Amino acid sequence: MEYFKANTLRIYQDSAPIFNKSNGKLYDSNAAIFDVEKIRQDFPILNEVINEKPLIWFDNASTTQKPQTVIDRLTYFYQHENSNIHRAAHTLAARATDAYENARETVRHFLNAKSVNEIIFVKGTTEGINLVAKSWGKQNIKAGDEILLTHLEHHANIVPWHQLAMETGAKLIVAPVDDQGQILLDEYKKLLGSRTKLVGLCHISNVLGTVTPAQEIVNLAHEIGAKVLIDAAQSIAHIPIDIQELNPDWLVFSGHKIFGPTGIGVVYGRQDLLDATDPWQSGGNMISEVSFEHISYRPIPKRFEAGTANIADVVALGKALDYVQNIGLTAIANYENELLEYATLGLKTIPGLHIVGNAMEKASVISFLLDGFAPSEVGQALNKQGIAVRSGHHCAQPILKRLGLTSTVRLSLAFYNTKSEINHCIKALEKIDC
Repeated sequence: MEYFKANTLRIYQDSAPIFNKSNGKLYDSNAAIFDVEKIRQDFPILNEVINEKPLIWFDNASTTQKPQTVIDRLTYFYQHENSNIHRAAHTLAARATDAYENARETVRHFLNAKSVNEIIFVKGTTEGINLVAKSWGKQNIKAGDEILLTHLEHHANIVPWHQLAMETGAKLIVAPVDDQGQILLDEYKKLLGSRTKLVGLCHISNVLGTVTPAQEIVNLAHEIGAKVLIDAAQSIAHIPIDIQELNPDWLVFSGHKIFGPTGIGVVYGRQDLLDATDPWQSGGNMISEVSFEHISYRPIPKRFEAGTANIADVVALGKALDYVQNIGLTAIANYENELLEYATLGLKTIPGLHIVGNAMEKASVISFLLDGFAPSEVGQALNKQGIAVRSGHHCAQPILKRLGLTSTVRLSLAFYNTKSEINHCIKALEKIDC
């Protein structure tokens, strides 16, 4: 299982045969893994026409499109299963509860977590990080403690920790990166110490596509007794994650980043940590007994799922994970790496275009600037050709400031994208005249 280390993309850079965890078969990494045109047929929105041009969706780091099977699962739930869960003896309640808890098992299996008790449903990555910061963090971070982050972090993995530091007197420490957007690991090691209580780390940068050395960072943090939270929002749909091998204390991701609905996400937490953590939000469903004198809470994970859950979207997230597993994340990673290399080489041929961030290990994100044009102008010009990219600071201002920038154009890929779409984008960039 050497190929399934979650902190590296060498799984699809090697030329040797690769083991596909989803079906137990070997395949040649240079061979055609799947039929992208057939896969595209699963995504109805890819037939959309924008400004009289076929839609080209290169904004996948912001959100991914949904296959018909996920859309159908949402519809089926509301047609045949709609009910609140865990609270009634009638048939629809049983159907809805079974569907909800089956989705929890799907997430557990997808991550290879030990128990469904380690899987908590939240609105998304942002709420997941807030849950950890405002529950475990509030209980355990004290004045003088240090919270270690990196320049690569999304605002969602900065703001909650900044708020906690301001409230408790703890200190935020920032690990440096080089000009290519790679963590300077030797410098990182120097920042770890007896005061380090929490390490927050993005698995893949949403701006630069940098794949961080997550496994090594987890191991280093645990050696000094620090806890680690991994933001997997950008990695969950692109590389295999074995939670027992990677061994973080928490890992969070959003459903809409992996072809599921918006407004749903997951917190994985080690069972012993969750058992020892007080709930953040309170109300219905998460309680065992309530009186005006005493309140007791339900066991995990329900302790952290107050109120009526986003039941239908949980169920549809399970279907999205099934869809991805049926294709196989290693096959996806191989194909996306081929697209990334193709797009990178093509963009480099455009006069005046500068790629921002050239880490040795990258996933399917390319940020760039085009001489003479603001990123917003480039985004608007591409939209006229039906091409959706993102322009702006990407909710990650610290890494852009580190590189002396305020915004970029970001092109981000998924397995339903094609080389033909990349060619169209390159031609459109060559002809931009805003």
